[in-house]
Amino acid sequence: MSDPRIVLVTRKTRLEELVEKYNTQGQAKFYIEHLGQDFSDYLSEHDNYKRIQDGILRNLSSSANWIQVERSYLSTFVFSPSDIVYVLGQDGLVANTIKYLKDQPVIGINPDPERWIGLLLPFSADKAASLSTEQIITRSKRKTITLGRVTLSDGQELLAVNDFYIGQRSHISSRYEICYKGRNERQSSSGIIVSTGLGSTGWLKSVISGATRISSRISGSEAAVDDASWEWDAEYLSFAVREPYISPSSGADIVFGRVEKDQPLTIVSGMSDTGVIFSDGMEEDYLEFTSGSTARIGIAPHKAVVLQPV
Repeated sequence: MSDPRIVLVTRKTRLEELVEKYNTQGQAKFYIEHLGQDFSDYLSEHDNYKRIQDGILRNLSSSANWIQVERSYLSTFVFSPSDIVYVLGQDGLVANTIKYLKDQPVIGINPDPERWIGLLLPFSADKAASLSTEQIITRSKRKTITLGRVTLSDGQELLAVNDFYIGQRSHISSRYEICYKGRNERQSSSGIIVSTGLGSTGWLKSVISGATRISSRISGSEAAVDDASWEWDAEYLSFAVREPYISPSSGADIVFGRVEKDQPLTIVSGMSDTGVIFSDGMEEDYLEFTSGSTARIGIAPHKAVVLQPV
């Protein structure tokens, strides 16, 4: 049997994106400095990322079966079930990559710990560039992540590693009907967040913390904000409605709950042409969620697998 293929997922640096937009590095420098920013920060970030990427590639070159994939090609790249996936970048790149995988193990590498902190980036660049893939695997533990899945009435699907946002693309009110545990309610709010265990320390936590502190200030009490996070592999998601508005046509009774395999969350859109659903902060990669569309949110049938150093 041949060795498993190694896939290295990379991303463009901010400098590369600027040069693509402004054609030359000189024009990119002029634009950044015109805004009063330090262009040297873009250069140092780029040089550091490329240096680490080159070191990993030199290490992988000892394997006869490897390939490099840039982030923008993930949606069309076909992963093999036996692949081992390295991801060099921020947490968001790891999360985006996981959506295209099934059970392939992921090795998340932090290229710049002083710049980025990430739960999904447990491996240092030095370790990734000095140890063989076999050594990394044997010295690591597998950790599974429960994913969220939304399915629209037209058959479209989207996965979430951290969370979903369901609502208006802009800041106007999101209108929909929420259906949960046999109860239905029409609502007008700033949208709904549905979080996985991995994402429970992120956007969902900020929604809960804000609502709790506002309530405590109004009541004159100092209610503590409990840690609402849960295990990455727990078999449930949680949802929270942001800033629900009570009116003759909208209520605020169904504002928080747990989504389990036998208790999905269903949302029927009442938004014209600007309703969207996106996941993990990827606003540009959204599903249209316009009037009459129904979204069913539940647990994905498979889990993600990430490796962590022992």
